[in-house]
Amino acid sequence: MTQALSLCVFCGARAGTRPTLVEAARRLGTSIGTGGGTLVFGGGRVGLMGELAQSTMAAGGHVVGFIPEHLERIEVADRSLPELHVVSDMHSRKLGMFERAQAFCVLPGGLGTLDETFEILTWRQLGLHDKPMVLLNVEGYWDPLLALVDRIVEQGFAPPENRRLFTVVDTPEAVLPALATELAARPSASVAPDAEARALG
Repeated sequence: MTQALSLCVFCGARAGTRPTLVEAARRLGTSIGTGGGTLVFGGGRVGLMGELAQSTMAAGGHVVGFIPEHLERIEVADRSLPELHVVSDMHSRKLGMFERAQAFCVLPGGLGTLDETFEILTWRQLGLHDKPMVLLNVEGYWDPLLALVDRIVEQGFAPPENRRLFTVVDTPEAVLPALATELAARPSASVAPDAEARALG
């Protein structure tokens, strides 16, 4: 990549049952850090979030966390971060992460991860931004989601071009090159105005 990337990563506040998913989070963090990049994430010290952040910092990257007040204990706000923002609510968290990011990556996670992912994809579909997103499909974790998107398109609830709102890769090492390719083709990614973003929240 020609310059360090500010990458927002959505992922689980739990580690899940498969060690390969934890390892994927660590490898992605190492890639971000060794590339001199910035990780923007949910600010928690537990689960894949914690593994990702610690690996990024260990590799020399900058880390920015956003966590709502009501999740400080549940997701264990990571006070070791160089930059931690405790915000009032979930929407402020998502908007803060959006504003600090040039691109997005989705690691395995639960309903919160899906919520964050679909909001950013919806904003992109509506033309509020053109920041790229990569789904890291470790061991086929996101295969059911990809099948659902195909189903939505096949049933006529979305146009075929919606499949191009995101890119799918299978390994952590493929994330940054995939984003670099798309950013090079879209050198002037736009940012949604606050008013429009809040209206859609």
